[in-house]
Amino acid sequence: MATTRFSFTILNRHHSGNRGADPFRHRKTTALERATKTHKTTDMTDRADNSKPDPAQPDEAALRARLTPEQFKVTREKATEPPFSGQYHDHKKAGIYHCICCGQPLFDSAAKFDSGSGWPSYHQPIDPNALTTHQDHSHGMTRTEILCAACNAHLGHVFDDGPRPTGRRYCVNSASLDFKPRPSQPGPQPPNPAR
Repeated sequence: MATTRFSFTILNRHHSGNRGADPFRHRKTTALERATKTHKTTDMTDRADNSKPDPAQPDEAALRARLTPEQFKVTREKATEPPFSGQYHDHKKAGIYHCICCGQPLFDSAAKFDSGSGWPSYHQPIDPNALTTHQDHSHGMTRTEILCAACNAHLGHVFDDGPRPTGRRYCVNSASLDFKPRPSQPGPQPPNPAR
């Protein structure tokens, strides 16, 4: 009977949407439940030990001190800079755009295009694993938010109205980016005239 009640508790939590409420929390637990809870606690402890702070995850206080107020609001609080106001919306230099928070390379200038939106736009990231996505239901609409995969910084949104070859438009806040110019490649040197 105790096994049935324990199973009901798990099902009830799963279906009720209120995972924190346990209607049986005041009753005595059986040996089977204690063993199961002990196993789960050990498993969670093991996971907690493996999820120590990642050095790539920036410290929020350090970020607040290092970033401008706009950069912090955009990357950590998911704000959006006004269109045509960011330093990279009309930027045309060759190089790589990195995450302002952690330095992760995100976009190559070769993938940048003028979308007319007022924000830097790219048809693809530098590496598919450089970004993660999340469904954003803010402001009464559904969009796909893009985040830095290394530090979870909010970058902007991706839309399916971009140019070929991908048809995607990664619409990014300038405040979330740090541009690094591509190192110039030395060309062939002219022959040294003999003296």
